[in-house]
Amino acid sequence: MVVSAQQRRPVVVLYERIVDAIHAGTYPPGSTLPSEPKLATELGVSRPALREALLLLQEDGLLSVRRGVGRTVNDRPPRRGFEHIQPLEELIGAGAAVRVRGLLRTVEEPTDFTTQHLLAPARAELRFWESLLAADGTAAALSQEWAAAENVLERAHPAFARALAAEPAPDRTSMLAVLTGASRGVPLAAHSSVTATLVGQRRGAQLGRPADTPAVLITQVVRAGDTPILAAKHMLPTGAAALPVLQST
Repeated sequence: MVVSAQQRRPVVVLYERIVDAIHAGTYPPGSTLPSEPKLATELGVSRPALREALLLLQEDGLLSVRRGVGRTVNDRPPRRGFEHIQPLEELIGAGAAVRVRGLLRTVEEPTDFTTQHLLAPARAELRFWESLLAADGTAAALSQEWAAAENVLERAHPAFARALAAEPAPDRTSMLAVLTGASRGVPLAAHSSVTATLVGQRRGAQLGRPADTPAVLITQVVRAGDTPILAAKHMLPTGAAALPVLQST
């Protein structure tokens, strides 16, 4: 669950404010940000919090530092979301050995999240997988994935339904990996949203991080035709392996 702005650390709220300003054109691509003292005054924040937020923005590819110029907004800031449907363990696995460890594999009734994103009716039974992804032995992401009800999958993507039922080692793979493996010749579409948040106490314990660790929360929905068949939440704490977002023109 995304925490409220009042509960977030100032740096997380500040990160979001600057990102929103970049996308709104206040700091357009190619422009140079004001100096730290001036920017801190404009935003009404402390310089230490601003400096930490700016470092995170550099790590995420929105800003670059040019000697003698200062911090500039990249010409093509990363878009908020994925442009290719690809399992998270493959995206963060470039140059790193990524292992998927199943924490929970169960069937559950719809939540507010799955009702909204999978259009699941009350009392439907949804397959739920929670997984921890480790890159080179270090916790890199926590994924929660839900599949649409079996009758929906049988109608919209029967190969995915069969693959889920037949998966011999679900504790070592992600649901999205099962979906992409079963979708040869099946057109898929997806959208995602990206939010800055904190890992929180429960997820922090699973990731081995303090509860107030900043993180990126990605919400992802995959469709076969017009039917949503998979919904997921992926949490990546700061310090985790980089997650590339491909750009196209």
